[in-house]
Amino acid sequence: MQNEEGKTVDLYVPRKCSATNRIITAKDHASVQINIGHLDANGLYDGHFTTFALSRFVRAQGDADSSLDRLWQKKADIKQ
Repeated sequence: MQNEEGKTVDLYVPRKCSATNRIITAKDHASVQINIGHLDANGLYDGHFTTFALSRFVRAQGDADSSLDRLWQKKADIKQ
C-alpha cells in the first residue's frame, strides 16, 4: 500500500519468484534471493546489481540454474 506521497507503508511486502511469478510467502525458508553484479568494460564491478528471487518450488524441481540463466539472458536482450 502506498500513501499520498508514493511511499510504501506496509510492514510486509511479499516477494515474487522471478521465474514463475508465484508469491514467496514468509514461511518459504527454501527460497533464495540472488544479487548479480554488473561489470564495466574493464571487467570491474561498477556498484550496480540485478536481483532475482527464486522460490522453493523452482529449487525443488532442480530448475534454479536454468531459470537464472534464462532470466539473465532475457535481461541482457532488453538492455541491447
